[in-house]
Amino acid sequence: MKVFKFGGASVSKPDAVRNAAGIIEDHASKGLLVVVSAMGKTTNALEAVLRLSTTGQHHEEIQKLWQYHLDMAQALVGQDHPVQTELKALFDSMTLALEGHTDPDCKYDQVVSHGELFSTKILAAFLQSVGVPAVWVDARQYVVSDSNYREGKVDWAATRQRMKSLTPMLADQVVITQGFIASDPAGLTVTLGRDGSDYSAAIFAACLGAESVTIWKDVPGVMNADPKRIPSARIFHELPFKEAAEMTYFGASVIHPKTIKPLANQSIPLYVKNFDDPTLEGTIIHECYVDRLPPLVVFKENQCLISCKVTDYSFINEHQMGTIFNVLSAHKVKINVMQNSAITFSFCVDFQEARINRLIEALSRDFEVYYNTGLTLITVKNYDAHTFQEYHSLDGVLLEQSSRSTLQVLVKG
Repeated sequence: MKVFKFGGASVSKPDAVRNAAGIIEDHASKGLLVVVSAMGKTTNALEAVLRLSTTGQHHEEIQKLWQYHLDMAQALVGQDHPVQTELKALFDSMTLALEGHTDPDCKYDQVVSHGELFSTKILAAFLQSVGVPAVWVDARQYVVSDSNYREGKVDWAATRQRMKSLTPMLADQVVITQGFIASDPAGLTVTLGRDGSDYSAAIFAACLGAESVTIWKDVPGVMNADPKRIPSARIFHELPFKEAAEMTYFGASVIHPKTIKPLANQSIPLYVKNFDDPTLEGTIIHECYVDRLPPLVVFKENQCLISCKVTDYSFINEHQMGTIFNVLSAHKVKINVMQNSAITFSFCVDFQEARINRLIEALSRDFEVYYNTGLTLITVKNYDAHTFQEYHSLDGVLLEQSSRSTLQVLVKG
């Protein structure tokens, strides 16, 4: 059997859903499980609902979301289809979740997870309406995680056990399920990290022993740079697992960082294909060797540089670094690049304002803390002389670090 994953762009409009359904129908007889993201920008809209709910100004945003999904359903399956009742029940569930849960991360997961439930209900209903033997299943019944909300850690043993019941379904049906979501032992929804649907596809593939995973995107394959920034960007037609894992670690957004490990461990190849033109070759990521890969350039925006300076003019030592890392761990903040001098330890992180403010407050108990926001981290992997010089000489560099194969510069703007 195979696993397909469709992102938000590939199900954002009725014609896009029809196109995705056509791809699914072409492979429906071969044992297929399809993981689907929320439609279009639904996750962003649900995050806005959460923010606005603190002041009671979220009702208009909910109405926009409801109308968007209702219009999608009506365009695809008509006005009187039972899926509309199912969507209404999900919207009621989402509204209830807004009113409960004092923990902000727990509330986030209970609310934002609904995006994938909306999209899969609509896609499954449309597939059934055109004669594809599709069955909708709730990923939370199969993917088990701990209670680390917004970044759930998968319980692989429990997940494998639960997924055994999917095998008979896959014999004669296309299974439609959600990316991004799981459940904890108490039955509460846990998300697996922003944009985590790729990871969900890898979880299903690894537990079911899939032949392959295909991620359908609006790009012709994995490229060595964002073509919107660098028009000369080239497609990787083949990549080793190790290279792809490092790319995602540095912030390449085409694949979620957690996707590679479960696939590489079981030698399951990963294809990245274009949903607008499935005939394009795309990229295959598998166990292989590729000589002379071109430089990979990754831009990671919305970065924050934090510097911790000792207050008594002693040097930064292992004890003080341990203190910093313990605080980072307690606040669930990951470092993207770090550097230390005699009396200062500096590191770059994604800027999530509320979380970073709490982090800075905690670090200020032991250090003088300085920070800069609105920064961009540029990583050049497999650099050559030309690309090294190009990015090494940029204006506004606040931090620079290089190794034998990788250059990283943190710049203003």
